[in-house]
Amino acid sequence: MSGVFEVYKDKSDEYRFRLKASNGQIVLSSEGYSAKAGCMNGIESVKENCKVPERFETYEDKVGKHRFQLKAVNGQVIGVGEAYETEVSLAAGIESVKRWASDSKIKEE
Repeated sequence: MSGVFEVYKDKSDEYRFRLKASNGQIVLSSEGYSAKAGCMNGIESVKENCKVPERFETYEDKVGKHRFQLKAVNGQVIGVGEAYETEVSLAAGIESVKRWASDSKIKEE
């Protein structure tokens, strides 16, 4: 089984991607891109940067949930994870991105 990057247009007519694990759970979501090419480059950036542990930045949001961002070499955020109740589940979310991103196919909606 493998994960999948889903590419879609949002309500603002911007391209976005989300990485889903093999069970269908979203493990990473992107920002909006004005061009499809930028969105596809974002996916390639996730595939490369998820291999570097230091590129994952973790933090606690305003309501006390644990979150992470995946950043590129230049510090730009490539994708964000879901909100997690515990640091253990946050770590599992990061591991899911590492596991699924490299070999995931791309599906366009």
